[in-house]
Amino acid sequence: MYPMAPLIRTALNAAARVAPGAAGRQAFRLFVRPLGRARLKPGERALFDAARTGHVRVGGEEVVTYAWGDGRRPVLIVHGWSSRASRLGAFVDALLARGFSPVAFDAPGHGASPGRASNILEYRRIIRELHARHGDFDAIVAHSFGVIASLFALRGGVRTTRLVGIGGVSSFDLLVQGFQTGLGVDDRVVRRMREHVERRLAPTEPGIWDRFDADRDTGRPDLDLLLFHDEDDDMVPVVHARRLARVHGDRARLVVTRGLGHRRILRDPEVVREAVEFLTAPAAGATEAATAPVGAATGTAPVGAATGEGERRAVAG
Repeated sequence: MYPMAPLIRTALNAAARVAPGAAGRQAFRLFVRPLGRARLKPGERALFDAARTGHVRVGGEEVVTYAWGDGRRPVLIVHGWSSRASRLGAFVDALLARGFSPVAFDAPGHGASPGRASNILEYRRIIRELHARHGDFDAIVAHSFGVIASLFALRGGVRTTRLVGIGGVSSFDLLVQGFQTGLGVDDRVVRRMREHVERRLAPTEPGIWDRFDADRDTGRPDLDLLLFHDEDDDMVPVVHARRLARVHGDRARLVVTRGLGHRRILRDPEVVREAVEFLTAPAAGATEAATAPVGAATGTAPVGAATGEGERRAVAG
């Protein structure tokens, strides 16, 4: 995952002992750099050529934004790490057909936006700016890292009452653990990286690191969630979704799919259909709004009844 990992590991572990500030800064630079830049696929081009494009300035970079529809009933689309807005094009199409006005962006270092890196604080700034421009969102549809970033923004003043999370990350600590394991750095390096974030990037927000996690108390009792996660997701383990569903209790509904992985789930017609039905249903809490099982055409059966998660399993055809 990380070229020259042995050399980087040795350098960071040594620097954490003798130059902690530099070690934290360099570790953070690696942590926030996407693993490649996703390109626009031929099948995505027509939809994004039809979008109204704009820009949001974040960290000295002009972040590319997209908007469709007449501006009424805005729904924010938030892509994941090393991805781009166009990967959620199936949701944009379906939302447009139901009278919503999708709004999206490519984060710095992703898609059509310039830069080489991004982070959860920049995602929050972008989401806040789009909220200021478009008003309260009817809903947010987010994938992977976009889920934890969206929930972080919601705890920071952005408003919506419904969120669809697909293959979502819920624990920032688990992300950091993956980074630490991938490079093989010791705990001292992680502590230095945390100090860099808290002291240099967000000095006016004490305890910011702990508030990145989405699987803690959200303080948003008015937020309904519909969560999709594939049991074979090789990027984000399904435990992330289960933890997120648990903390939101009766306001959340978890749908576990099989055979769709981390990316193909974004194009699955049943997932898209169920998500849009949830967003168009009368407001009555996520548990009532998401009663139809995903994958009904291929057969579904409720599982996890003992867990209280409202989980259903879809068999991918």
